Amino acid sequence: MTNQHRQKKLLSQLKDGALVIIATNPEQTRNGDVHYPFRPHSDFWYLTGFTEPESVAVFSREGYTIFLREKDQKRQIWDGERLGVKSALEVLKADYAYSIDALKTQLPQLIKNATTVYYDFKPCKLDDDIMECLATTQTQSLGEYLHEMRLIKDDNEIALMQKAADISVETHQLAMQETAPKLFEYEIASIFDGNFRKYNAEHAYTPIVAGGKNACVLHYIQNNKVLNEGELLLIDAGCEVEGYASDITRTFPINGIFSGAQQQIYQLVLDAQLAAIAAIKPGVAITTPHNIATEIIQQGLIDLGILTKNGDVKQFYMHGTGHWLGMDVHDVGCYQQGKQDREYEIGMVTTVEPGIYIRKSDKINPIYWDIGVRIEDNILVIKGGNRVLTQALEKEIDDIEKIMETQ
Repeated sequence: MTNQHRQKKLLSQLKDGALVIIATNPEQTRNGDVHYPFRPHSDFWYLTGFTEPESVAVFSREGYTIFLREKDQKRQIWDGERLGVKSALEVLKADYAYSIDALKTQLPQLIKNATTVYYDFKPCKLDDDIMECLATTQTQSLGEYLHEMRLIKDDNEIALMQKAADISVETHQLAMQETAPKLFEYEIASIFDGNFRKYNAEHAYTPIVAGGKNACVLHYIQNNKVLNEGELLLIDAGCEVEGYASDITRTFPINGIFSGAQQQIYQLVLDAQLAAIAAIKPGVAITTPHNIATEIIQQGLIDLGILTKNGDVKQFYMHGTGHWLGMDVHDVGCYQQGKQDREYEIGMVTTVEPGIYIRKSDKINPIYWDIGVRIEDNILVIKGGNRVLTQALEKEIDDIEKIMETQ
């Protein structure tokens, strides 16, 4: 679906006389005169396909207007080519194009002809300028319409997500092969930096490379500790290709061989994940995978003597089993419709990522201390079932140990 088709589809759902305003941020300063790498706002990118900073798209049934940076020969010598106002009409298929400097004078003219303005405030300097123009105008949120569109992926989006998954799968395999005791977490993290860039891909999120007890910290991102003999390494990392994310987690032994206790916990998580994935198909409530995974993990921990029958499984499995995946790694789209859990539909993409995290406790057998396991794959809902976009990445115990024989 082209950006123009997306705009028309969105407008067809809105009230007559609707005007949509959507912005992407200016560049953000990291420190001194250094900027963070720029990444467009996902909603803006989805509707325009434009990746330059400091831009505003305005469209209605009467036409599409884009505000963007003008060409600047001096700045282009330093920072590279800009599309510019004149080229925007042809390249972006806009009906009207203005310098971003004209936003405060031109936007009010567009607003005055609208019966309803759809706009979602985001805290940045550019949005402050927009809000000034909207000072006397009542707005409605665009999210409930636009985010439902983004939730269902078309064939091109699925192809990009498969490409991101394939690159991430290859990189996780390389990491398994390179991991060994006495290396540092950052040395393994650098494999993801290098291989993602090899394919002109970016990190979809800050990677987690967590050895031993660090795996029991859900969002551990320091990635700077030594990898110890006899411990597990949990890696949660995925790349982004042309705005579309992958999100994969694998857990494996640093020395290439699972201990008995590690096998028990790992297999329990894997059983839960496989059962949860098997349940995903159109018409199934999206809470079903989590309920299945939780039940398997709870009973498994009871059988191992780690959890009492009346104990709370959340002390070992405290997060959800999945989330939407797309242009954002935790992608947009409602999880409920009204007061009911929504059901899976063809074209949705979700993660499935159960886990078990066992910290030191005098109530738990020490053989299980500091074991943190999570296994995560990306699942596309298709007619009659699902397709695992990350299927090629091994996760059975024997297969992982075989990969790591090359250490």
